[in-house]
Amino acid sequence: MSNILRPALVSLVVLSAVTGLLYPLAVTGVGQALFPHQATGSLIEQGGKTVGSALIGQSFSSPKYVWGRPSATAPMANNAGGSSGSNQGPLNPALVDAVKGRVEALRAADPGNTQPVPADLVTASASGLDPHITIAAARYQARRVARERHLPVSEVLRLIDVHTEGRDLGLLGEPRVNVLQLNLALDHNR
Repeated sequence: MSNILRPALVSLVVLSAVTGLLYPLAVTGVGQALFPHQATGSLIEQGGKTVGSALIGQSFSSPKYVWGRPSATAPMANNAGGSSGSNQGPLNPALVDAVKGRVEALRAADPGNTQPVPADLVTASASGLDPHITIAAARYQARRVARERHLPVSEVLRLIDVHTEGRDLGLLGEPRVNVLQLNLALDHNR
């Protein structure tokens, strides 16, 4: 029995040390050395204070800010610890009602805006934490933001263009705008 038990226990200890300790330490060390900003959460600092992460959406409710995608995390919006989608299908009455309510809220915030409401402003992403919106969603809000900030619409559109990120590796995904970074630029522009 000890002929079988001893090698099994030694294998357990060695593999646990390699996969549970050495490998994670090595990956963390390489990540910290090669990609220090990303390895620490892609945190955004302003005035020596961390204001958020470029990887996790934040809720903005003031009309002077560009609004991001709705968050599906509960009980708090954009809670990274509760990352998940709503799991509601397109025919689910709760999703249909939520989307209608979000469209009405966007229309009420900017009554003169007759453009079609971009889908990403009324539907949550799969993770519920998406920090980006489409260029169309950012441009949809430009007039409201410009009016609230007493800026020319052209200046808000310029900032949207400046903060538009291209496709990853030139071919993956769609061009997009990071809401937090755009809103920080709008605050800085005052």
